[in-house]
Amino acid sequence: MAEGPVTKETGVRHVFAALRYSIQGISRLMREQAFRHELMAFAGGLVILAVAGADVSKFVGFVVLMLALFAAEALNTAIEELVDRVSPEISQVGKHAKDLGSFACFCLILANALYLVWAVLIG
Repeated sequence: MAEGPVTKETGVRHVFAALRYSIQGISRLMREQAFRHELMAFAGGLVILAVAGADVSKFVGFVVLMLALFAAEALNTAIEELVDRVSPEISQVGKHAKDLGSFACFCLILANALYLVWAVLIG
């Protein structure tokens, strides 16, 4: 059965459509174990900052870094899905794309860990 034409929402309807797409995206991301681990790390980091008596600016910095990690994880998942769809067979190019997305997430995980150490021990 053929689908009808895709229409682009405009005005206020566009805002609600974008919100719906974002909710669908986070719903998809929740099925990724790595993202669920990152959510647990986020909660743990907030607890660590609270116990350490961090000020509001340290919390804001941590939240911003975690949002960047969540965005990278979403893009990494999108890359993986596209590679699997376009090239279901094992290929070096597909492997490289997935590895690069994974490295982006790793860099942000490391940035978050370093930030927490700095915020708690040095800052």
